[in-house]
Amino acid sequence: MTLTAFFFYLFAILAVISATLVITAKNPVHGVLYLIVTFFNAAGLFVLLGAEFLAMLLVVVYVGAVAVLFLFVVMMLDVDFAELRAGFIKNAPVGLMVGGVVLVELIAMFAVYGFDLGQAKQLAAAMPAPGAGISNTKALGLLLYTKYVYFFQGAGLVLLVAMIGAIVLTLRHKEGVRRQSISAQVNRNPKTAMEVVKVAPGQAIVPSAEAQR
Repeated sequence: MTLTAFFFYLFAILAVISATLVITAKNPVHGVLYLIVTFFNAAGLFVLLGAEFLAMLLVVVYVGAVAVLFLFVVMMLDVDFAELRAGFIKNAPVGLMVGGVVLVELIAMFAVYGFDLGQAKQLAAAMPAPGAGISNTKALGLLLYTKYVYFFQGAGLVLLVAMIGAIVLTLRHKEGVRRQSISAQVNRNPKTAMEVVKVAPGQAIVPSAEAQR
């Protein structure tokens, strides 16, 4: 067994084990930590395939941002994980169906290409020609910003719309909490900002509904 094959099986086995622990861990914080381990092992597999840009992207974006953000969300929000796990049995058939489709695709891929690591590395390389003096990252950038620039910008637009949609769907206004209204502040005039009330001796002042707003 070569050194490359040894590290391939090492990273692959650790990635599968840690990914399994992500969905089986009872503590959500432990699940996030196992997820970080999975990302690092997947990054190692990308390095072996000659895609060092994707490996660094996986570490910087997912480990440095998504996993840490999710960890803070889990630790700071009062999430009822017992209620979330209650629907596991109900959604299990859908999960098994999706997992079966992925398994069939993996079997078909290995049936066509086999386990030849050298062939997989050659297929994953983004360099236009061997010995051209262009790094993998530069070749990938040239492809994205020339041949696939419209698809790249379209993907960014889809992600932007998804981010705005997620914020709009999860934004909740609590009752009884006063919020700032910029339009109401701009449209204030002396009639709405000040109210002159004649108060009789011994009488209390009851502010109007407009004044309370």
